[in-house]
Amino acid sequence: MIASVPPLSVPILPTAAPWLDLAGLAVFAASGALAAARRGQTLVTLSFFALITGVGGGTVRDLLIGAPVFWVRDGDVAGLCLIVAIVIWATPRRWWSSAALDWFDAVGLAAYAAYGAAKAMRYGVAPVPAAVMGVVAACVGGIIRDVLAGEPSILMRPELYVTAAALASASFVALAMAGMDPTTAGIIAAAAGFTLRAVAIRWKLALPAYRWTD
Repeated sequence: MIASVPPLSVPILPTAAPWLDLAGLAVFAASGALAAARRGQTLVTLSFFALITGVGGGTVRDLLIGAPVFWVRDGDVAGLCLIVAIVIWATPRRWWSSAALDWFDAVGLAAYAAYGAAKAMRYGVAPVPAAVMGVVAACVGGIIRDVLAGEPSILMRPELYVTAAALASASFVALAMAGMDPTTAGIIAAAAGFTLRAVAIRWKLALPAYRWTD
């Protein structure tokens, strides 16, 4: 039987955590609103996509680690998603290139993965499951967005995606366990995840696929 790992005795959420959380939320909300905008949907639909994409991963994370669901307790979160949707609704289509959704999603992916791992560790989750919680927080919102928009799921796309989230969350856990200042660890981890995702977007990098043979 594997013994559980006690929570770290040091503050694990970086001092910049609220800003990291809001940054990830805003860009994820933008990616959701853009997915609806590209299909010529109404402001109501844009707002719904912004909210469900922004809070989807964090909601699942909080439920799994036994934390209060963040956006239910903080009314500013839903307001931020609505503002993002209104901004995209009110701006010309030419402001948003076809690649904008991918880049917004990449920023949110990296920020949410690092923050998700940090929050899980704060609630006493062991290091490996905490890294998994970072991936859950980073990916679930995008999965829900793609399903609702009728897009191929991010999990089924060839280029690196979940791997970038895993790099960000695992990097934060490893650096925090090594005793690095949580703020520095969060910045480094998010930067690492974003860099890997950016390289994957730019050069279509992918892990080797399973080859089915008779």
